[in-house]
Amino acid sequence: MTAIAAISMREAFGQALVELAGGHPEMTVLDADVSASTRSVLFGRRYPERFFNVGVAEANMVDIASGMATCGLRPVVNTFALFLTLKGADQIRNIVSYNNLPVVLAGTYAGLSDSFDGASHQSVLDIAIMRAMPNMTVVVPADSVEVRQALAAAIERDGPTYIRICRNSTPVLFDAAPPLEIGRIRKIRDGADLTIAVCGVPTFMAVEAAERLKTDGIAVDLLEVSTVKPLDRIALFESARKTRRVLTVEEHTVIGGLAGAVAEALGRHVPTRMDSVGLQDCFAESGPYMELLAKYGISTNEIVLRAQRLVEGTAE
Repeated sequence: MTAIAAISMREAFGQALVELAGGHPEMTVLDADVSASTRSVLFGRRYPERFFNVGVAEANMVDIASGMATCGLRPVVNTFALFLTLKGADQIRNIVSYNNLPVVLAGTYAGLSDSFDGASHQSVLDIAIMRAMPNMTVVVPADSVEVRQALAAAIERDGPTYIRICRNSTPVLFDAAPPLEIGRIRKIRDGADLTIAVCGVPTFMAVEAAERLKTDGIAVDLLEVSTVKPLDRIALFESARKTRRVLTVEEHTVIGGLAGAVAEALGRHVPTRMDSVGLQDCFAESGPYMELLAKYGISTNEIVLRAQRLVEGTAE
């Protein structure tokens, strides 16, 4: 697999809103006064009568979207992931999730991608929060192609969906690949020595790491877990039974996100040696995006190192 030119996920998302609008007249879009950043502004310019800027009022925005959903509309809610999943958590739980409403929750600037604004804006626990919500589907696209596909699939669903979107440009991986399927793991590479399960932006790092590990004689079974909930247990269990070693990779705290979902599933059914790449129970700081990722252990080098230790049996 070869990555092509980097494209911003948020820009792809904004464009997808416009592209889908014609075929979905019931779709409305709501934003919390950051539409220029989330790129929902593209939809607002084209369909002003279907666009609602509610101001800096995330909780109210979720409630308004819920009311729309009860009237047959298909609302897409947009704001920064941190504020959507924390400031809107009560409403997401009690109104959207409890009533299983068809609301699409798009959390942009996720992970460390709002890098220069520091820990107050970096969203490193949103996956843990959202996957704990009953009825919630959690999708973490790896590139701009999957963002478009995730939105197209989510707008057709009967229940709530959370889509996690990066701010910055990232390599395009799946332009020529079969489309993302909600609830299905994508097998990128076949190998018998180690499973690497990855979601989101670090997918391109996992691809690079798998190629480097090949030169060391380590064959990686590389799984892209675009849907963290519901988890594709069949594919995960098949891989874990084959390799007996699983390394998870995510741009999120290792507590409660992909690492937690995989550990919970394997612990019950296929006990397996594991390690995790991600933020190690900490906040980050301000700085350039890729440098921050590397500082907090989310890099090709860290994936290679932890993979080697797992295979050698020296992982902590």
